[in-house]
Amino acid sequence: MKYSDEAKQIVKYVGGESNINSLVHCATRLRFELKDEGKADKEALTKLSYVLQVVISGGQYQVVIGPAVHDYFVAIQSAANIAGAGSGQKEEAKQGSVMDRVMKIISGAFSPLIPLLAGAGMVKALLTVFTEFGIMGYEDSTYLILSAAGNAVFYFLPIFLGITLAKQFGANAYVGGGIGAALLEPNFTGLLEAENVNFLGISVTPIDYASTIFPIFIAVIVYSYLEKGLKKIIRQELQLFLVPMLCIMLMVPFTVILFGPFGTTLAGKVSDVVMILFDFNQVIAGLILGAAYPFLTLLGLHWGFTPITLQNLNDFGGDIIEGVCVCAVFAEIGIAAGAYLKAKRHSKMRDIAGPTILTGILAGVTEPILYGIIMNYKRLLAIVGIASGIGGAINGAFHVTCDAYVFHNIFSLAMRTYSPFAGYLAGIMAALVSGAVLTYFWGITPQDKADFEAADDTASGSAQAAGHTAQDVQAENAVNDSRVTQKADKTHAGQTGHADDAAESEGQGGAEQKTDIYAPLTGEAIALQDVEDEVFASGVAGLGIAIRPSQGIVTAPCDALVSLVFPSKHAVGLTTQNGAELLIHVGLNTVMLEGQGFEVLVEEGANVKKGQPLLRFDMDFIQSKGCQLVSPVLVTNADDFQDIRILKQGPVKAGEKIYQVIH
Repeated sequence: MKYSDEAKQIVKYVGGESNINSLVHCATRLRFELKDEGKADKEALTKLSYVLQVVISGGQYQVVIGPAVHDYFVAIQSAANIAGAGSGQKEEAKQGSVMDRVMKIISGAFSPLIPLLAGAGMVKALLTVFTEFGIMGYEDSTYLILSAAGNAVFYFLPIFLGITLAKQFGANAYVGGGIGAALLEPNFTGLLEAENVNFLGISVTPIDYASTIFPIFIAVIVYSYLEKGLKKIIRQELQLFLVPMLCIMLMVPFTVILFGPFGTTLAGKVSDVVMILFDFNQVIAGLILGAAYPFLTLLGLHWGFTPITLQNLNDFGGDIIEGVCVCAVFAEIGIAAGAYLKAKRHSKMRDIAGPTILTGILAGVTEPILYGIIMNYKRLLAIVGIASGIGGAINGAFHVTCDAYVFHNIFSLAMRTYSPFAGYLAGIMAALVSGAVLTYFWGITPQDKADFEAADDTASGSAQAAGHTAQDVQAENAVNDSRVTQKADKTHAGQTGHADDAAESEGQGGAEQKTDIYAPLTGEAIALQDVEDEVFASGVAGLGIAIRPSQGIVTAPCDALVSLVFPSKHAVGLTTQNGAELLIHVGLNTVMLEGQGFEVLVEEGANVKKGQPLLRFDMDFIQSKGCQLVSPVLVTNADDFQDIRILKQGPVKAGEKIYQVIH
């Protein structure tokens, strides 16, 4: 088997098969959980030509391999007969600090899913290319099948996390997945539009759990302890069916009654804490977060941002944390480029730097740069902080957000998944150029240069492990390019053709069922594709039109239930009697104002009548902050209906019919 000999060496130096509790891997690292870390030989591991670095962090013994990590993982699984993750012997391992344990839970939950997330993201990226170039349309059956393949992991994320989390806690993984599945089962999701929902007389607030993170984290952790407790009191011959039966019957109701709402609230609070730094000063916040991010990656702690990022994308459509942290990726690529240019031809440094530049650009994976180059030279440690901080400060100043859950690479750049795009380009270019220039002129001392210019067999072996070829990067990492946004599963057919079909649909007579939607704003109605925001213009967030308002008041576009009032007050969600989910989003990037300039006039859960005031906003204030006033009025679940028939463009008054939802 490929890498069989290398696998045996790694197993030997981590203390042998008997010292391994579990093994998982992420994009570049083998993550061992060892019974006794003292039995591992870190020095011997580090000297192996195909090992870039060894890091002990988050309760894991992390052996950094590079893009070929999956091949090594498979070889070790075969050589040592190790179960990929989860073991009843985990409790024997060292627990570490509370932070270590938290980070281990987070990384352990997401690490096994990285290949699937990356592969699904690539499917979405390819579909975007196909539709942009007219290779296939949104109504093509081929597109719909592939779209399902790309969207599934994101929509059903609670199921996958239920499995990976249950494995970590030694519980039945498929019961954990079953708890997540129950939250997405049609009988439960059908309650989202119902009123006065209860369970045995206890009030229940139905929540859309698709793509959520925190509720399933809490639910599965509690479930793991419940399962262990039940096994202690239930006779062994009854455990096969009785334990999972009781766990499901108890955990699903507890989740929808308590853990779900609590987890959703907690997620918002965590995001609020992180955003306090940006409330204080966005330039300083960007500088600090940008400078710190490479060192968090060094310790494997960067995955701690994942739940916050996903929650921000789900709640606000954009995440300022990743909007700043993206600069670290380009700073590291810049350092590798500076080192490559500084080194002599056929030197050890060039052998390492060249492939890792490709890895960073194509896949957004920069651990080989960090471990293979930066960590070995003191000045480069300072430079990565400086360059990342400079870029982060610029992105913070421009309020740059990452609008899709992506690996930061050339593909996500080409897809313009950041806004404002000009600010994003300024930040990443500043990080890349400053990293390259500082490395070339200051980062490499004469001693360093003499050190890495001595080419040898070990150097070429390290280069192979650090970077491989571009083809290996693409094949083994599925080019971790574009994990889709939290709203990607709402992509649907016909997002640009409905206005053209209006005349044909109008002639079908009164047999069709339809819901009339009236203008919530006075101003100018424009086509959605003319909105200067790719998420809205592409139809990913929903279908409808946009209005450039001339008055600062939003009224109800029809009789409906107020299903959501955003904490930032800039948008309101409505649900009609026929199930159409409407979103009125006042302005572009106005979420960054965090409620300033807005006044909410209704409460979430209220029933409103057509024309009833919902929001009031200060047009002059919003424009003074650099935000556009163009306001999309969308049907976010348009794929549940036959058509969205556009009836009005140009000057429009509030209360005037603008489009129809055809059932």
